[in-house]
Amino acid sequence: MIFLWVVVGYLVVLMSISIWKSFMVKSQEDFMVAGRKVSTAKLVGTLLCTWMGSGSLLAGAGLAANVGLSSLWMAAGGWLGIILVFFLAGKVRRIAEFTVPDILELRYNKWARILGSIVIVIAYTTIVGYQFRGGGFVLNLVAGIPEWQGVLLTAGFIILFTAFAGMLSIVSVDVINGAIITIAVIIAVPIIYLSIGGSEHLTATVPASHFTVLGDENFFWAMGIFLPTLFLLLGESNMYQKFFSAKSEKAAKSAVVWWVIGTIIVSTALASVAILAFSHFNALPVDSELFLAAAEAEKVILHTARYSTEVGLPVWAGLLLLCASVAIITSTGNSFLLTPSTNLTRDIYQRFINPEASAKKIILIQRIMVILLGFVAYLLLTQFETILAMALAAYTMVGAGLTPALLAAFLWKRVTMAGGVASIATGMGVTVIITILNSVLPEPLVPFTYIILPSAALSIIVLIVVSLATKRDPKSKWERFYTKDSSLEKAIETT
Repeated sequence: MIFLWVVVGYLVVLMSISIWKSFMVKSQEDFMVAGRKVSTAKLVGTLLCTWMGSGSLLAGAGLAANVGLSSLWMAAGGWLGIILVFFLAGKVRRIAEFTVPDILELRYNKWARILGSIVIVIAYTTIVGYQFRGGGFVLNLVAGIPEWQGVLLTAGFIILFTAFAGMLSIVSVDVINGAIITIAVIIAVPIIYLSIGGSEHLTATVPASHFTVLGDENFFWAMGIFLPTLFLLLGESNMYQKFFSAKSEKAAKSAVVWWVIGTIIVSTALASVAILAFSHFNALPVDSELFLAAAEAEKVILHTARYSTEVGLPVWAGLLLLCASVAIITSTGNSFLLTPSTNLTRDIYQRFINPEASAKKIILIQRIMVILLGFVAYLLLTQFETILAMALAAYTMVGAGLTPALLAAFLWKRVTMAGGVASIATGMGVTVIITILNSVLPEPLVPFTYIILPSAALSIIVLIVVSLATKRDPKSKWERFYTKDSSLEKAIETT
């Protein structure tokens, strides 16, 4: 019962902060980008919490339990992406828009804005959907609530939390969430390792391949999970929206440095906990209530938190790990629900339907969009068997649909309006077609771990070919994206 009360208490604290912050929302900037006043510390916390979602807690941990440390290829795509983003963070903040589709229209045209908004809405509501499922797992484990009821309760919490104060509430609680996540997983690794018997136990229960670079897989498999996270990170709308929220260019760039350090530590620790705990639970007799089959490996971190004493964690450490799990699920759900609601409000309603809408009307419309998209996210989660499949489909949608055109806006002056629009349409279209065919054909047309390869490749090829085949854009279209002192531009010029 103590586990349930801790979860409820933690959620009450988070909701109370959101309600309190809702009284401070006075403008569109407050709700969408926290008034552009976010400090480095808050930015680090919210970037870490947003990126470390159920994709890491459940899909990543399940993959680590089944294949070992080679699962970190999935996380490493994000690490490299964050490092590359360091060179863009200041420039993004300098542009000072609200959304990624703002950038797309600024560099390309209104069709790029519309298509970009569609990509984000589809991908991000899918990601929100598996946060709901993660919450259902938690409530089922700690209170015996049926998973479908837990999903509904989680959805209700995330929707209400986001609707109250938007970005203002998210950045406020994510400093707390980020600290709890980091402390909980760092504490858990050495305690579990020593408690279960260290290397002797691992040698007896875990295949040696679990501790190799590729495990039992191959390079193409590694790229199949590496590239979706890399391309997602580079086109991640939450990240750009949070850079727009930073109080300065310096704060945005400083936050990226600490973000990559925190992400490497937390994702490696989560994978380690998953491997260690799964080796213990999976070694128990099949008739044991604590036995965890490979098919249930996605729940290994939650299982570890709930049955912490079984793997040598003190109850307080298990409760901390449970709070970290709740923080990961809710913080990611909040951020990924806010972004598409911002896109629909800013990029569709305000841009095309009611450009003269008052700040009060804009905030009301966005709150309505939060509720509607929350319902759509719930419907989407019924279309996938596993969280890993949902994650890779959503990552590919953004990575192939947005990232090539978005990066070209900052890095390639020769890209044209036609090239950018064609690239977005191609990446989105190929991903949707393959995903639909995979769901109806007896055998997948392309395994979900490889969807990124044809989708991103065709998106990039179309971007280059169409741009070179069409007339150069005028300087007014691209000059705002370039500065003479850009460290990335200098690096490119010297290669």
